[in-house]
Amino acid sequence: MKIILTLLMCSYTAGECMPPYHWHETFDDPYSCSIFGYEEAARKLREIGREEVESHRISITFTCAYLPEANT
Repeated sequence: MKIILTLLMCSYTAGECMPPYHWHETFDDPYSCSIFGYEEAARKLREIGREEVESHRISITFTCAYLPEANT
């Protein structure tokens, strides 16, 4: 089974989250997905910058979920 990474970015100042973003590539195992999720969340926070992250209290979380197998 393949695993999909879903990232969720929220602003706790605004009290809202952006729509979930499903990563365009899948992963073969939970470990690879999790490591990539942490790295991508950190990369995005650095891209946004400390001032914006602190001002808007931005947080990025992620999930790694198995994709259902297609019945063909």
